[in-house]
Amino acid sequence: MARVKNAPANTAVAYIRVSTDEQAESGAGLAAQRAAILAEADRRGWTIVAWKGDRAASGKSLEGRPGLAEALELIESRQAETLVVAKLDRLSRSLIDFAALMERARSKRWNLIALDLGIDLATPAGEFLASVMASAAQWERRIIGQRTREGLAAKKAAGVRLGRPASLPAEVRTRIMTDHADGKSLASIARELNAESVPTAQGGKKWYPSTVRAVLASQEPVTV
Repeated sequence: MARVKNAPANTAVAYIRVSTDEQAESGAGLAAQRAAILAEADRRGWTIVAWKGDRAASGKSLEGRPGLAEALELIESRQAETLVVAKLDRLSRSLIDFAALMERARSKRWNLIALDLGIDLATPAGEFLASVMASAAQWERRIIGQRTREGLAAKKAAGVRLGRPASLPAEVRTRIMTDHADGKSLASIARELNAESVPTAQGGKKWYPSTVRAVLASQEPVTV
């Protein structure tokens, strides 16, 4: 197995970002972020090998941000050892996405630093804070999943039909409902539909009593 080369020591790629709404705000602007990173680079003796950034890009997702993609490519090709941002929300406003990025940094052996919160995976304190945030992200994922399940259960209890919408034509559904109301058995309705080569809701060629029952159970009468 080829040995992974080490990045040059004390090197960093700086990432800065500003959204459309923030461009007029000096505190969140690109110049303020650059100044904070340069001050820290001077204090620590870093060499900034590249500045990458995005404008008018959402911080809610890591996708669709070419500047960030270029920064990560430089880091993971060992052109630098650290990715640095002035503020965590310049990198991501999603705790889940940030936790995934931290895990990516750990697994691929590069450092991630957010100056405003003191996150630095190369220090025990910074790594501890990152671990706390990762745990919080896991909790957030579980809460989202729980709320989704509870929401679906509430809809089901309220009679909302879930899943893929039926593609059965309205006239076929009405016919099944009418035949059943007229006293025809499920088997009889299925035989007549098969005799006329009427496809099922999912495009099948064979009707069964259970198929007819499913239509009756899931559909309201349709007027055509």
